[in-house]
Amino acid sequence: MSIISFRSRVSSCSLLASFLIVFLCLKPATMAWRLPTQIATPGKLHHNYRHHHQIAVSPNNASLSWRRNLSQQPLISLSASFPSTGKCNLRPTVTCNASAAEVAGAVNLAPGTPVRPTSILVVGATGTLGRQIVRRALDEGYEVRCLVRPRPAPADFLRDWGATVVNADLSKPESIPATLVGIHTVIDCATGRPEEPIKTVDWEGKVALIQCAKAMGIQKYVLYSIHNCDKHPEVPLMEIKYCTEKFLQDSGLTHIVIRLCGFMQGLIGQYAVPILEEKSVWGTDALTRIAYMDTQDIARLTFIALRNENINGKLLTFSGPRAWTTQEVITLCERLAGQDANVTTVPVSILRFTRQLTQFFEWTNDVADRLAFSEVLTSDIVFSAPMTETYKLLGVDTKDIVTLEKYLQDYFTNILKKLKDLKAQSKQTDFYI
Repeated sequence: MSIISFRSRVSSCSLLASFLIVFLCLKPATMAWRLPTQIATPGKLHHNYRHHHQIAVSPNNASLSWRRNLSQQPLISLSASFPSTGKCNLRPTVTCNASAAEVAGAVNLAPGTPVRPTSILVVGATGTLGRQIVRRALDEGYEVRCLVRPRPAPADFLRDWGATVVNADLSKPESIPATLVGIHTVIDCATGRPEEPIKTVDWEGKVALIQCAKAMGIQKYVLYSIHNCDKHPEVPLMEIKYCTEKFLQDSGLTHIVIRLCGFMQGLIGQYAVPILEEKSVWGTDALTRIAYMDTQDIARLTFIALRNENINGKLLTFSGPRAWTTQEVITLCERLAGQDANVTTVPVSILRFTRQLTQFFEWTNDVADRLAFSEVLTSDIVFSAPMTETYKLLGVDTKDIVTLEKYLQDYFTNILKKLKDLKAQSKQTDFYI
């Protein structure tokens, strides 16, 4: 997570459960579903893992092993060797065992050209959080380079803002080193695409990026993760995030790990727009609470942390001022929009049954893993964290953090004004005969 950027997705996990039976009747195909937008997820669930995980750190904290009991297809782990030339050669093996000791011993100690502390690389710059990181960095005078995968529609808006765009792909490790030349700090907001297995970017890609960053002398690495990812090893996405945190910590890189709870921006497409368009809003009967945060605030706090040397090596959690249930968010949107929502509620029991059903089919394992994450979202858990100490550490006033009420009020005020203006313009152009 970005945390956990979503390009196209189902409005909620409830929609996934409601129509899954239809898909089970179709021929197996690649599932291109997205996770619910209500939580900051810089990633997605995928693959047929069977969750008996073990994270073993040796006494000298030199290596991290991430092991699972796998079905027929094993995970591929990345081991790295970095010659003195600085070239990153990645050799796939057949066990999921990423060794930070190899990375620690791969530092190129040859004299090099000093880099400016203001030079940063943003990975995942086109996403919901990534683009706010880019804008904030540019506003604060940083020299921003954006790692963007080759795409049919180029990320011209990043260039228009003043950033430099370079093409690379975390799933192709050989493309990474050139993007790190002259970079002081890496800010990692990347996530995999819907059609990709989660391990391709969120594990193998992140391991390759961290290894290359270590080999090329990157001075600081900022990683976004998910709140409470260490407490849910049964969920592939969250376990991978936790393992990536551990791998970064053991790499020897100066780093900051920031766990996120939820993005306010995700609520617009999930609730605000459907209510305005009088379409169905999907939800469950669970009492899960999520402390949403504006991605602009996340970006601002990130750069405050980046400049504070006392925060190096720390694990921070960014949480919004208040945790909200789905029903509370819908009620707030109804009040601000001035109209009722057409709410379709799916019981949590249906989600659980659907997950059990999809585990029997190899081609629906992707759906099963996503529903594993959905169960976390619908299990009455509170995705929130006390922020008093964090604000004190960062020197931030609580009053400077945008509340969900203020964020949605500004959105509805602006959108309703635009709709009113459009209606007025339409009346002016009407012709009567």
